[in-house]
Amino acid sequence: MNTALPELLAPAGNLEKLLTALTYGADAVYLGGPALNLRAPSAGFSWTELAQGVATAHAAGARAYVCMNALPRQEQMPVVREALERIAELAGTQTPDGLIIADPGVLALARRILPQLPLHLSTQANTANAQSAAFWQDMGVSRVNLARELSLRSMAAIARQCPDLELEAFVHGAQCMAISGRCMLSAHMTGRSANQGLCTHPCRFQYKATAVRLEEATRPGQDTWEAVEEDGHTAIFAPEDLCLIKYVPWFARTGLAALKIEGRMKSGGYLVHAVDTYATALADFAAGTFRPQLYLDELRNTASRPLGTGFFLPGRKVLYGMAKDPLPILARVLRQRADDAWEVAVRHRWDADQPVTVLKPGLNRPQIAPGDYALETLDGERIRTIHSGMNALLRCESDDIFENLYLRT
Repeated sequence: MNTALPELLAPAGNLEKLLTALTYGADAVYLGGPALNLRAPSAGFSWTELAQGVATAHAAGARAYVCMNALPRQEQMPVVREALERIAELAGTQTPDGLIIADPGVLALARRILPQLPLHLSTQANTANAQSAAFWQDMGVSRVNLARELSLRSMAAIARQCPDLELEAFVHGAQCMAISGRCMLSAHMTGRSANQGLCTHPCRFQYKATAVRLEEATRPGQDTWEAVEEDGHTAIFAPEDLCLIKYVPWFARTGLAALKIEGRMKSGGYLVHAVDTYATALADFAAGTFRPQLYLDELRNTASRPLGTGFFLPGRKVLYGMAKDPLPILARVLRQRADDAWEVAVRHRWDADQPVTVLKPGLNRPQIAPGDYALETLDGERIRTIHSGMNALLRCESDDIFENLYLRT
């Protein structure tokens, strides 16, 4: 039995989110440059920012993997080569720890241009059996992200049959309606292909049910699909998100190398809750104090859809639901301006007469009472209410506050 802790791998959609992931306990981050990283519409990283992001991760003692996991067309191959050559120019602390790819052609180019850089296989490659994993290992891949459609039994079997290959699995975040994300719905509806990093996520759009039930020809009298309408429209393609927090001990005992959190395009508030909760769960498992209900309660606060186990449990699925009254993120702490003053970026309406919870790593949640803090403009004018999108000063004598922390109601 392998009881070494898996690496906690977190998304970094931009430098702010990278710092957030590192602050709350990520062992590694994955980030994309300007080209072919499956998250092209996000703010992302320029080449200069990418080098800075990798160096920042290394300075914090974490690893950084660069994504080039789109499935390029023939006319895009010069862009692939150029991007690989730009990555090859990175040196010293700016050198990434691995390259995440999905396409065999990209892999072949990467092995020629970056022969020393470890190659990780993306979930887009849909690796669903040990023979496929072994094939990719023979091609030079050192880590494989397993298909999200696998059960725990299949993952365990692959781990047993591929003992010298690092395996990685998604444990939290959005699930795609298509096999390992290979969806054509976005291309069909908007002309933007998911496999080119341009997905508009039409599976999460709201649809009005003009026809309620579908019956398949060879199954008369049996409804095979039903759309349930609510408030005029309903989301029928992506009704839930993945949450495998209760099974962190299983992943550790099975010997997976990394647990991956989805969400490079999601908010910093989502990242705080997800990374802090999984990092704490891993630490608690190592200490023998695993607390699954605490973790679920925390994760429900940031869920935009019900949380569930997806395909992980053979023959069944467990749904955990969402928080009835999710606690909104008030602000992110930017920098200290004086001994008792912190500049904050406000993310939600904030009234100075409400208590504030500091989201400290380790699921440590100290509270600050209304009378123990004050809000000011950046010019020092006392205010009672501050709104989202503004920066303000938080006046507070507290040892619990430091840069990059988030504050919650």
